[in-house]
Amino acid sequence: MTTTTKPSALITGGTSGIGLAAARELGRLGHPVFVCARDGQKVKQTVEDLRGEGLTVDGVAADVRSRESVTALVAAAVEAFGPIGVLVNNAGRSGGGVTADIADDLWYDVIDTNLNSVFLVTREVLKKGGLSGAAYGRIINIASTAGKQGVLLGAPYSASKHGVVGFTKALGRELAPSGVTVNAVCPGYVETPMAQRVRQGYAAAWDTTEDQVQEQFEAKIPLGRYSTPEEVAALVGYLASEPAASITAQALNVCGGLGNF
Repeated sequence: MTTTTKPSALITGGTSGIGLAAARELGRLGHPVFVCARDGQKVKQTVEDLRGEGLTVDGVAADVRSRESVTALVAAAVEAFGPIGVLVNNAGRSGGGVTADIADDLWYDVIDTNLNSVFLVTREVLKKGGLSGAAYGRIINIASTAGKQGVLLGAPYSASKHGVVGFTKALGRELAPSGVTVNAVCPGYVETPMAQRVRQGYAAAWDTTEDQVQEQFEAKIPLGRYSTPEEVAALVGYLASEPAASITAQALNVCGGLGNF
């Protein structure tokens, strides 16, 4: 495994998509990486796979919607690799539909998963994870371009991601005197398992095919294609680095030009 003196990183939702790419990126940069997801078997497999690549990785199953689970998660991460220097709040879900028809359970679960979890994990890391008063610290929240504009048939998702952007900007200003930076990465369309589920949802709502939905989405992107998880993870890696020390309270797009804001 990689020998490193770089601060450890905690990544939520680290077994697929952007979270997995971020775990691999930070691991290759020399950070010990601790991942979590709700599926314990996927966590175990991810840890084994990344260790097989020579990275220093561990993880546990956790539900970031639960205060008790978050408490246990942060304690396990600290026990594994010491104080947390980099926090990547990545866990999230899609969710939407015709607003008049959205069930209470869907609305609350999207907000709990995408927004409340960011608060719960960040608070615990600040209180007991070693970031409070640390000489070096990075908090990186995976938001979305949907956190800067409204998304058709995506009111719960847009609301949650706008909340993440607002939380990021407020906390960034709060922690600036300590040197701990707080930024949001805002992907546009990224080819992940969640993106496939989103296409399925729109295909059903519009009575069309997933391929036609993808063509419509790609037509809106100036680069003409979805971004990759690795391209998003590269920005995470930079924001976690020492040269990014003067970037804080920002929401930075990785979207192929989709969001010019």
